[in-house]
Formats: sequence, C-alpha cells, structure tokens
Amino acid sequence: MTARLDLDPALVTRARELAACAAQPVVDLARAHTTVSVERAVLRLAGLTGTDPVTGDGDRREGTARDGTATDRVPWVNRVVDAVRDQVGLEHGVALPVWHALASGAAPDLQAVAEQVGAGTARFVVPTGAGAERARDAARAAVAAGLARVDANRARREELVARLGDAPRRPWVYLIVATGDIHEDIPQAQAAARAGADVIAVIRSTGQSLLDYVPEGATRTGYAGTYATQENFRLMRAALDDVSAELGRYVRLTNYASGLCMPEIAVLAGLERLDMMLNDAMYGILFRDINPRRTFVDQRFSRMVHARAGIVINTGEDNYLTTADAVDEAHTVTVSQLLNETLAKEAGLEDWQLGLGHAFEIDPDLPDSFRLELAHALLARSLFPDAPLKWMPPTKHMTGDVFRGYLLDGFFNLAGALTGQGILLVGMMTEAVVTPWLSDRDLALRNVRYVLDAAGGLVEDFAPPPGGFIDRRADSVLREAVALLERIADHPQGLIQAIADGTFGITRRPPDGGKGLDGVVALTAEAYNPALELLEAVRA
Repeated sequence: MTARLDLDPALVTRARELAACAAQPVVDLARAHTTVSVERAVLRLAGLTGTDPVTGDGDRREGTARDGTATDRVPWVNRVVDAVRDQVGLEHGVALPVWHALASGAAPDLQAVAEQVGAGTARFVVPTGAGAERARDAARAAVAAGLARVDANRARREELVARLGDAPRRPWVYLIVATGDIHEDIPQAQAAARAGADVIAVIRSTGQSLLDYVPEGATRTGYAGTYATQENFRLMRAALDDVSAELGRYVRLTNYASGLCMPEIAVLAGLERLDMMLNDAMYGILFRDINPRRTFVDQRFSRMVHARAGIVINTGEDNYLTTADAVDEAHTVTVSQLLNETLAKEAGLEDWQLGLGHAFEIDPDLPDSFRLELAHALLARSLFPDAPLKWMPPTKHMTGDVFRGYLLDGFFNLAGALTGQGILLVGMMTEAVVTPWLSDRDLALRNVRYVLDAAGGLVEDFAPPPGGFIDRRADSVLREAVALLERIADHPQGLIQAIADGTFGITRRPPDGGKGLDGVVALTAEAYNPALELLEAVRA
C-alpha cells in the first residue's frame, strides 16, 4: 500500500524541518529535567512494588479499600521518591541516594529501604567519589534486570504473532472495553475478540490521569473505565493470550500512558506485555490541564520505554476536532501529527510504532463532507506512509438518531478502507449519546466487517486525480500547516508558546499553569538515571 497523493516533496521536507525546529525547545527541556514520576518509574523497573500499609487516615495498619484492593494506600515508589526529595532533593535523581543506602549496608534490598522510609528511619545522602560509582553500578544492574523483562516480553510477543498468526487484514479493528470492574472487562474483551476485534482497549477510570500515583492490585470500582494497574494489565493480557490461542491470531491490548503517571504506566505496560498505549505529546496538557513542562519531560521518558518494549503509541489529534471545527482547523491536526512524529522519533520510536491520530468529525450536513474527510485522511496517509495511523469515528455530530449514526459509521469505515488506515476504532451508533449497549457493539462490529469484507481492497483502486477536489484540498491543508509551523518555529519557546496561544483544540495552557508543575525538577550535571542511560545506549 502506497500513498495516493502526489504531495509537493519540497513542502513535505519543509514541514518536517519546521516541526523539528518547533519541537527542539521541548527536547532540550526534557533532557535537562526529571519528574517525580520518572524517578518512580526507575524504582519500578528495579522491582519495587506494593503499597505502604499506612491508610489515608494515617493509621499504620494492614487495610484495603472497599473493593478489596490497596487503592487507598500510597505506593512504596511514591514514599521513597518523596523521602529522597525531602532529605536531599531530586536534582541528582533517586538512584544515587537509594542505591548508596543499599551499597553501604543500610538496607539489604529495595523493599527494606521502602519499609525504612515507612517507619521514618531511612536516611539518604548523595554519594560522591567511589561511593557514587558503587551506587551507579548497583542501580544500573537493578534497572537492567527490569529492562531484560521488557525485552523478553517483546520477544514473546513476536514469537506469539509468528506462532498464532496476526490479524488477517488491515486496518486492525480496535474496540474499547471498560466496565470499571476488571473481572467484568475480561469476558467482554474475549467476546469482542471472538466477534472480530483485533485490538482491545481498556479505557481508564475517569480522572485517573490526575492521580499522582498508580493504584495497586485488581480493581472493581472504576467510573466510566477501569483503573490502569499492573495487576489489571497482567490479568487482561493473560485473558487475551487465552483467546488468542483459541482464535489462532494474536489479539493486542491497549491502555493509556498519559497523565501524571505517564512514565510509570509505560514501564508497567512493558513489564506486562501490552501492545499499544495511548501516548500523545499534548493531550494531557490540553484536555486534562496538566502542566506542559511536566508532560513533556514525562512523555520523552515514556516514549523511550515504549520504543524499547516494541509498543505502538496512539496519539490524540482526534480530540482537537471535538472542540474545534474539523474543516477550519484541519491543518492543526497535521501540525500536531508532525510534532508527535518528531518527538516520538527523537525518543527512539520507529515509523511502525506511530499510530498518529485523526478523526471523521466534519459536519455531515456540510456539502462534500465525505470528500473532505477523504482528503484529510489521504493527506495523513500520504505524509506518513509507513505509520499505522489511528482513525477515529464520528462523535461530535452524533445526534441520537441511531439510523443516521449507523450510516455515518458506515461512511467512516469506508473512508478508512479507501485511504488505508492502520487502526480503525469501532464507531457505535449511540456514540456520545449514551453508554452503548453490548448489542450496539455487536452491530458496530458487523458494520466494520461488512465494509472491510466488501470494500477493503478498494485502497488498491482509489487514486484521486491530480488537480481534483481531494488533491487540491489536501495541498491546501498542508500549506496551512506549514504556515502555522513557521509561526511556531519562529518563537524561541516553539511548541510551548504555541500551546499557550491556544493553537491546538482552541485551548490555552500557559507554561507555568496546570497540575503537576511542582513535580518537575531541574537536573544537576552529576545527576544519574540508570534507565535513561540504558535506554539511550540501545539507541546509540
């Protein structure tokens, strides 16, 4: 499958050069800072799990939340990072003081260090000289063991795909399952796979992106989604492995590496063999009011982990079109895709891992709306010929008329087939109106199957003529995107200033506003992060 539009190659080259220039201040920022979540991710890679048995009311006792999990307790990684920060600061990173405590005999292992923190007896110092070298060596070995598990999971995925087989066609059919109860999600996910879904996405509980900790254990009380936890990841991956063996094709699992714990969730995804993760450079800033500096530092680390784990990331440009007009602001989607590509590749991701997002959100009452959708979709496919691309169904103009909604989803599926999208989210006729019934999901999967079976091969035949409506519209959007990138690149703060100006999704977010800024720390020249060292060594 190849791109079907003859885009001006000089214009495409210029767009990528400008995107790199606009993104450079963000890369520089990320290299010079760490965050509490990045440091907690280091401890998770080294094997620290569990929670402090102190409950929310301060009583030190064994206790669990009402759903039988430890969601009311603070994870040990939070306790340790907070203690290091309080005693010696995080500007050197967490590894040196923690592994100095181990190397000096103050504690036999990480768990013991954590328990000393919980008891209030841990004392951290930043080592120098030979002591610092011993701490580096010990920290590097501990984190390397965690990355070895990530590597083994990547190899296991490749072995299962080779042995069981992959989805028989593209695009992959992507379906959301999220009841709030992981034990309810599992049978629904397996049923969805049997009905034709290739990718199961377990959407997160509302508001989890704003939690500055990752809940522990299997959870049963999520709202409009299920908590992202390591145990929930493990349970769902095992269930999808079972149904993969039954169906004779590997079924992929998706969750969300976004929000205040983006680096940690990326690590947990690698440790439990998830296959895709929602991981957009700007979504949390624009739609969850998370501080831009915090987000960009966290996203670079998380993407480096995803690159190592062989995980496909999905970006969130589709969300812009729920708040901005899909025709007038189409070029901002293209700009965001180019920026996401730049930042992802700088972090080590390859083209096949870039599920860049866009959406079918043009007002269907607009004349030529379907032709415009095809132009925008084909522009994305032509700009990123080797990326899977994630194509999102209509939501903004779903009215409650289920017949009209079902027809719109059919047109959406047809657009995906004609333009060679890689990941097709299943659209439901009651989308954005009510929580869909299971029967709505079954009808939606039938819609997808019919269109892909009947018209999936049309991607080989669909070639809009040069100079025609689709070709002209795509060229116009690309030129608008380049003009916007020129304005962004001309500013010393680049992308950060563009976000403050409300460029994307007509939402303004200042650099020093939002949640989580207090968790960002400028690094010293002597700072040490063994995870970054090992991840960057592979790229070199």
